[in-house]
Amino acid sequence: MATLTPNRSGSRSQRTSSGTRGPQATESGLLGTLQNVLDRPLASYHLLLGSAALLVALGVMMVLSASSVNAYLNYEDSYYFVKRQAVFLTVGLIGAVVIMKIPHEKLRVLSWFAVGLAAILLILTYTPLGVTVGGNRNWLYLGSSLFLIQPAEFAKLAMIVWGADILARKQRLLDQPLHLLVPYLPGAGLLVLLVVFQGDAGTAVVMAGIVAGVLWIVGAPMRIFGSFTLLGVAGIVALFVTSPNRMRRLAAFLDPSADLNGANDQANAGMYAIAAGGWWGVGLGASRQKWGSLPEAHTDFIFAVIGEEFGLFGSLIVLALFLVLGYAGFRVAMRSDEAFSRYAAGGVTIWFMLQALINLAVVLRMLPIAGVPLPLVSYGGSALIANLLAVGVLLSCARREPAARKLLAKKARAAKPRMTAIVGSGRGRG
Repeated sequence: MATLTPNRSGSRSQRTSSGTRGPQATESGLLGTLQNVLDRPLASYHLLLGSAALLVALGVMMVLSASSVNAYLNYEDSYYFVKRQAVFLTVGLIGAVVIMKIPHEKLRVLSWFAVGLAAILLILTYTPLGVTVGGNRNWLYLGSSLFLIQPAEFAKLAMIVWGADILARKQRLLDQPLHLLVPYLPGAGLLVLLVVFQGDAGTAVVMAGIVAGVLWIVGAPMRIFGSFTLLGVAGIVALFVTSPNRMRRLAAFLDPSADLNGANDQANAGMYAIAAGGWWGVGLGASRQKWGSLPEAHTDFIFAVIGEEFGLFGSLIVLALFLVLGYAGFRVAMRSDEAFSRYAAGGVTIWFMLQALINLAVVLRMLPIAGVPLPLVSYGGSALIANLLAVGVLLSCARREPAARKLLAKKARAAKPRMTAIVGSGRGRG
């Protein structure tokens, strides 16, 4: 005979006569525990930190696995790429901590310098300092291969934080289209056009998607999105029509059996890798496609190597981590009582989710090859550092949630008397 007894939290749970929980009570208990965890003041902060840290750790491991053969053949050092990635990771982590600690008032001021610097760096790619990689003139060479940077990656973050500041300042005027779009849209549009003329269509699409996403968070009317959609479709068509290389990629995407040793080579190798992984994968380091069949194994197609070595199970783990990151980012945006935090957190989250979606769709042959890395996972100095700086912005916004702000302020007040006592006792001994 079943009875209802109160559990530790004061709610009622169903127990059987033998004292064991029934299935409904167990489910209720698990949901209650999860709800209690998510209700903690710093839950968003910990979800962001945990998911981002796991993705970065997975990325370093997979960069080593996917690049070891290429690195040994070209540089006689199997650890060439992972050592560089470790340097980029260190720089990015320091930057993330610094950004997380900067007060939002100062961060908003710095965003204006950041967007100006991003524009200058993008313009410099059109000078002799610019370097063409993969058919796109989107890199700056600053005297060493370690200082080969891609300004567009930093422009994404600068555009988001700068836009969040502008839109927050105009919070009460955003119902007027002129204030909603100016100067954010012209400034962001200039950065996107600079990337378009570099030939980097994939990055330009991501940046345009970020702009649309930020305006959606702000609450722009649907007629503006309709106009953007038409303009975006026309722009994408123009990008393909004006580039023979993109037309070849589009033709290869539409016909997987065509140009097997050319435009379809990389896409098909990625699918072979994923298919070979099966349910559980061939094992860490045992990928076959990284032995020359998959040219961008450690960069844009790193997810194919993950699928091959860890199988469907490992691939779903990666997807789950991105979903947790996305959930936590949007949670911060929705719970923030400050417009700047809401727009900045939403913009960064849209960037990560959109870019991850495009990368995964390319690897799974759902889109033509776009040259977009997997955030926090793929090899690349500019991409990894910019991604980690963006994580710093997210963590900063998470610490500004109302409940988190109160808890951290309470801890700071409690720590102040202890610090004063320690200093005072030290002076007394002196």
